[in-house]
Amino acid sequence: MTSKVIIWLAAAVAIIFGILTIKSGGQVLFGDESYRVAAGNYVPFVLWFNFTAGFVYLIAGVGLALRKPWAAGLALVIAVATLLVFAAFGLHIFADGAYEMRTVAAMTLRSTIWTVIFILAYRQLIGRHAQ
Repeated sequence: MTSKVIIWLAAAVAIIFGILTIKSGGQVLFGDESYRVAAGNYVPFVLWFNFTAGFVYLIAGVGLALRKPWAAGLALVIAVATLLVFAAFGLHIFADGAYEMRTVAAMTLRSTIWTVIFILAYRQLIGRHAQ
């Protein structure tokens, strides 16, 4: 697979993921009560982080599509921030806080996706410049 295809796929994933994240988080935060009920035992700080991160996903996705090296750095920031929020969420669970198992799955998916996007972006956008 060519580097252009790899970056375009990463950009598409970032943008689609960003749109879906903003939509789902926005419904729970700003929609009617039925969305909050359907969300179950959501953890507010995780929800707010994910919602706001969705906008950053879009910026990263556009940067990747434009093959901007800074997009790799932004992907790293997203990956690290997501892992830190995931760790705080783990502490919340450890302290017997209410949560949904789907949040564990979603944070695992987010952490994995952004780690992979960072690795791909670094290799394609920065690693090539270092050679």
